[in-house]
Amino acid sequence: SVHLLPSPPASCLFINIFLARSSSQSATMVTPCDVPPGVVTGDNLLKLLTHAKDNGYAIPAFNCTTSSVCNAVMEAGRKNNSPVMIQVSNGGGAFFAGKSVKDPNNCAAGAVAMALHVRAMAPYYGIPVVLHSDHCAKKLLPWFDGMVEADEAYFKQYGEPLYSSHMLDLSEEPDEENIAICVKYFERLVKMKIWLEMEIGITGGEEDGVNNEDVDPEKLYTTPEQVYAVYDALSKIGD
Repeated sequence: SVHLLPSPPASCLFINIFLARSSSQSATMVTPCDVPPGVVTGDNLLKLLTHAKDNGYAIPAFNCTTSSVCNAVMEAGRKNNSPVMIQVSNGGGAFFAGKSVKDPNNCAAGAVAMALHVRAMAPYYGIPVVLHSDHCAKKLLPWFDGMVEADEAYFKQYGEPLYSSHMLDLSEEPDEENIAICVKYFERLVKMKIWLEMEIGITGGEEDGVNNEDVDPEKLYTTPEQVYAVYDALSKIGD
């Protein structure tokens, strides 16, 4: 995955910057004092991920489906003095909304409801929380649209987006179409300093109905040319 930052001090490409160092190095999860507790976005998100990289610890990410699961994740973070990432998938949003809700916007409504719950409760747990939406294939873009519209409404009222970051997984599509769609959304997200994660190339295994279990392993590796094509198109927006 490639993680894109709207307004970075240098490059707009951050690849796996929250991975921990090797197990031979001791890592202490200590929240930077200038990152406030609660949901972090924009500049505070950059501070948090930079602190994690510089101090050699990983920030765990959890896909959540209910308010109780969100609370359990934040409680675990507090007990371990660790920031956490709370993620929602398309299916997780639908589950949060309730299985009996058959409205076509149920996934977006559930994802927004989860984010509002986390925003209301995160400060009480005293840790930074990253709100992120997980893999979104082309067929799920209406769900993505609903979340971005909620971000824009929240930003208009509070000066920051509802979510910290979003992910587009258009790895089923040709690279040109994948990048073009990401450009379209990134132009909206950058105005709110929302991070964008994307997939370029083929995703291995199975994820949200996208099955590449039988793909030639050599095709699972992103090429330098693909990475540069992403950078060339999106860094102009991020910078």
